[in-house]
Amino acid sequence: MSFAHIKELADRIRSNVNRVIVGKEDVIDKLLIALIASGHVLLEDVPGTGKTLLAKAMAQSLGCSFKRIQFTPDLLPSDLSGIHFYNQKLSEFEFRPGPLFTNLLLADEINRATPRTQSSLLECMEERQISIDGETHSLERPFLVIATQNPIENQGTFPLPEAQLDRFLFKIKMGYPTNEEGLQILKRFKASSPLETIESVAEAADIIQAQQSYSSVTVSDDVLAYLLQLVEKTRSHSDVAVGVSPRGSQALLKAAQVHAILRGRDFVTPDDVKALAGPVLGHRLVLKAGVRSRQDAVQAILDKILTDIPVPAETGSFL
Repeated sequence: MSFAHIKELADRIRSNVNRVIVGKEDVIDKLLIALIASGHVLLEDVPGTGKTLLAKAMAQSLGCSFKRIQFTPDLLPSDLSGIHFYNQKLSEFEFRPGPLFTNLLLADEINRATPRTQSSLLECMEERQISIDGETHSLERPFLVIATQNPIENQGTFPLPEAQLDRFLFKIKMGYPTNEEGLQILKRFKASSPLETIESVAEAADIIQAQQSYSSVTVSDDVLAYLLQLVEKTRSHSDVAVGVSPRGSQALLKAAQVHAILRGRDFVTPDDVKALAGPVLGHRLVLKAGVRSRQDAVQAILDKILTDIPVPAETGSFL
């Protein structure tokens, strides 16, 4: 699939999702980037900001299978993966797949499940497969996990460990709507939900082709060196206990390549890297104990790093 076709596909999906979601263009773009780059998204915000609605609108626009799991403390790993049950008629065990066997999985309030259940997502998010009773099952493609969590309610929750957070391409916030957007929401939803009327504008095969093609976007050595400098700076920063891993640097590169396509280019610029540094790298930083209480500390650290490191000159050609 050509880069122009990938951009046209993303524009079509974005336009369809916008029939349901008011504003949030930046959040929708990041979901599209994660989808094409085979990543996953952690949406963190207060209840009622449209996290679940956005995931459902994206699923219906893609025409892919969709499953939603409400995470609770009593949820077991087998509730996600499935079980082998004994079929008395056939006198043999049969496998009953769980909700992980889907294209788009909405993991609602993921931090309410126990660490044991949270960890059951690790293999499927990274390798697109899951092992059950010693047998490995491949998951459908495309496979996208959109997880949500409420940042203000800590009672009865289990914070995601760093290994789990590292599996997410983005950690982003929905944010409250502006006054004008709030008015549009009231008008759009006062009679019925537009989610019931939207139809799919893409097929799974289209997404798979895009996932196989985006990595051909040109990335110059200067941009690669710039990206690596950003990552290495997080490892030596005085307020950071654990910096960004090699997986994080690869994630930033992949996201920047797709971002370039959505902006109509066949090459990555430093602006693509800078635009995505926050949502890609922020949740991968482990701050030192005395810094954790500082408001917006992670973003302040990344902003300082982006300011300090010289930006290379841009070169390339347009689509």
